[in-house]
Amino acid sequence: MEKLLPLAEKVAASLIARKETIAVAESSTGGLISAALLAVPGASAYYRGGGVIYTPRARAALVNITKEEMEAIGNRGATEPYATLLANRARELLNTTWGLSETGATGPSGNRYGDAAGHSCMAIAGPRMRVITLETGDSDRVANMRAFALHALELLSQTLESER
Repeated sequence: MEKLLPLAEKVAASLIARKETIAVAESSTGGLISAALLAVPGASAYYRGGGVIYTPRARAALVNITKEEMEAIGNRGATEPYATLLANRARELLNTTWGLSETGATGPSGNRYGDAAGHSCMAIAGPRMRVITLETGDSDRVANMRAFALHALELLSQTLESER
């Protein structure tokens, strides 16, 4: 968390100054993104909620993504289209300025879609849209969770900076 917290503080300050809000839908980070954002005092000014969307059941129950919507994007998680859908849905459901999502395969093995450990897609939805794929090349589960969370917050920070 030593790198996550300073970045979360920077993001928080930006969101608070702009009077903007965020919702988070994360998967393989297991809540690290939300934990970092919530560790900043005053988080209730900008953080509206989030969830760990780790299974198809959670996807249906927590963010209302239907089987038909998944079929429309190739029926695969851990892709840029899925990350975009997830970020948009979190934003819509919690009525926030921004939505942030992350989905991937932390390790030590790949996921059921054939992605290798160290693969993650993350998206920002809001006044500006961004989506990236990260490949760490590492099979260390905890290291990947931290790397994915850090990159997601960096993507959010860069997006907020570009909106000034």
